[in-house]
Amino acid sequence: MGAYNYRALDSSGKLIKGVIEADSERQVRGQLRARDLKPVEVVAASGGGRQSGAGFWQNWRKPRIGQGDLVMLTRQLATLIQSNMPLDEAIAAAAQQARRTRAKGLVLQVRSRVVEGHTLAYALGDFPQVFNDMYRAMVRAGESAGFLGTVMERLADYTENRQYTQQKLKMAMVYPVILMLVAVGVISLLMIFVVPQLVGLFAHTKAELPALTRGLILVSHFFSHYLWIAVLALVALVIGARRLLRDAGRRRLWHRALLKMPFISGVLTAMDTARFASTLSILTSSGVPLLEGLRIAGEVLTNIELREASRQVATAVQEGGSLNRALAQTGLFPPMMVHMVASGEASGELEAMLARSALNQERELEMTLGTLMAVIEPAMVVMMAMVVGTIVLAVLLPIIKMNNLVT
Repeated sequence: MGAYNYRALDSSGKLIKGVIEADSERQVRGQLRARDLKPVEVVAASGGGRQSGAGFWQNWRKPRIGQGDLVMLTRQLATLIQSNMPLDEAIAAAAQQARRTRAKGLVLQVRSRVVEGHTLAYALGDFPQVFNDMYRAMVRAGESAGFLGTVMERLADYTENRQYTQQKLKMAMVYPVILMLVAVGVISLLMIFVVPQLVGLFAHTKAELPALTRGLILVSHFFSHYLWIAVLALVALVIGARRLLRDAGRRRLWHRALLKMPFISGVLTAMDTARFASTLSILTSSGVPLLEGLRIAGEVLTNIELREASRQVATAVQEGGSLNRALAQTGLFPPMMVHMVASGEASGELEAMLARSALNQERELEMTLGTLMAVIEPAMVVMMAMVVGTIVLAVLLPIIKMNNLVT
């Protein structure tokens, strides 16, 4: 049994789209006719990502769902499974409650795999672009230990907290970005349309203009005639940088340089190591072995240098070393995290200390970003005021000079 996307016409001629579960297209058409719908198109829902060698078009067509839909799906499955509902029925019920057709089709495809006799973790493996390694590893551990509902509840909490953190960071960046765009737009309009009209008033005079006014004229001339070239050059620079960073060696050098930049290195390290600690905590508390948890937690790191350091940590632990000593030897993980891990290993509460370490780092990151935003916002206002004031002063200086010559 599989999932099929359909388009059909109702009795009033209105086009209806949806997803339905059936054994074949013929059965889908029969079900639609039984509901007084006239089938227009019936196609099998696109599959997942086990096939190798998929091209760009296949990757683009893979079903994806939003973070909010993933949170809701995980929470619903956790509730239904904990109420002792059979797994296939729980998945079917979650599919019926899906808000979007794409999400419903994906869940029904997962259910079809489960009905065929596969485990839920294996079924989720068809959609690695939606359910990452950590998600599938936790589900696999929950199925093996027999407490899938509890694991799904933890996973729902983790996914929800991660979505909340991402939204908070995005919202913090909204006002500065809007302010910057407004500032650039206002200054560009002044330089292209207003300044040339004002400067034209001095064109007929033979008096030498002040240096500030001459500089303003040059800048205005550049904005009026060559701004598009600067924009194209900036776009070309961004595209060229992205292409250069496709090479693994260059990308690693760039990530290594980021970890040496003041302030930026602290923010990037805090973000990545908090994600690492939180992922490792929830994996180990869900029954995933420490070595496998280290491997999966290392994959959530975005910085290549930190990811390589996590592999060194896994190797050191596999050879019999302690986790805190392995983290300290890399020199990249925060000292507070290392001390808390050492305390967790000594007390036998590693999972709790990892979770507390992740929480502390997230709070510290929020405070740092909050301070940064508090500084950036007034700084941009002051900068814009200085630019506008400079323009006004450059226009007024020749007028004041001519008045002095007249008097």
